[in-house]
Amino acid sequence: MNDARPATLYGTLHTLSAEAPQAGMRLDKWLAECMPEISRSRLKVLIESGRVCLDDAAVTDAGRRLKGTEVCVLDIPVAQPADPEAEAIALDVVYEDDDLIVIDKPAGMVVHPAAGNYSSTLVNALLHHCGGSLSGIGGVRRPGIVHRLDKDTSGLLVAAKTDAAHQGLAEQFAAHSLTRAYRAVCWGVPMPRQGEIEGNIGRSPNNRKKMAIVERGGKPALTRYRVERAYGQTAALVECRLATGRTHQIRVHMTSIGHPLIGDPLYGRQTGRGKGLPAEARDRLTHFPRQALHAFLLGFLHPTTHEHLLFESKIPLDFNKLTSFLEGV
Repeated sequence: MNDARPATLYGTLHTLSAEAPQAGMRLDKWLAECMPEISRSRLKVLIESGRVCLDDAAVTDAGRRLKGTEVCVLDIPVAQPADPEAEAIALDVVYEDDDLIVIDKPAGMVVHPAAGNYSSTLVNALLHHCGGSLSGIGGVRRPGIVHRLDKDTSGLLVAAKTDAAHQGLAEQFAAHSLTRAYRAVCWGVPMPRQGEIEGNIGRSPNNRKKMAIVERGGKPALTRYRVERAYGQTAALVECRLATGRTHQIRVHMTSIGHPLIGDPLYGRQTGRGKGLPAEARDRLTHFPRQALHAFLLGFLHPTTHEHLLFESKIPLDFNKLTSFLEGV
């Protein structure tokens, strides 16, 4: 049943073979029997994060029933120290009190430690800035973190200093009662120029690094968009407002209607983009170094005072340079 069991448990690929007696078993239950060193809950997380393949296809459903003829590959990441360290990293603090802190995050900064990024994250900076006064609800790896922005998305993010603030903010995120608006630059001009994009978002069955609109499973997602300015037929500046908050939601939804974000390395396939532009202009647009996405508006009820707070972030320099360039092409 277990074709190969590397000597070290973490940081390895494990290849297992399902046989006829396992036909009909749940994937997570079978893996738990094969790998008793790992808890079933941990295996479920690995499956849902796309780290399990059956016959070379990623599987994200822990309840998947086996045929009894599959070859399974389980990718277990390297274990890392649990506690992030405080680092003296400059932060653009928009607002701060005893309960929470609002940061204008630059593009390129990861929010919390994870595989491949165990230092220089927003969490490391917050631990230094706040002197340890961060909510513990997020766990040792994510103290104070109520929500995230992708590494290369810039803009506003709120973190909790107390457990009570964390709980209050988390309830607002769960109820989708906050105000969250983004500006994005996409390829082409969406039609109609104002509308809604719906579609359940889940892990892509073909690429574990990507999210996708899925027919089965996933979580409901709704994005409202409005074209603020069109740059010919080449691109558009779009305001997107989140009615839900799913991983990569704007990036996935805009791609689904044929208008991926400029600079998006994961969803913004560059083939055929910028047709009709001079080669130099097309090259500059296709090599914009990050997804053109900025969280410019964030509003919520203060979890302690119940005051309505609304913050707006200026568009960053690289984003402004991009739109200024598009004005001239």
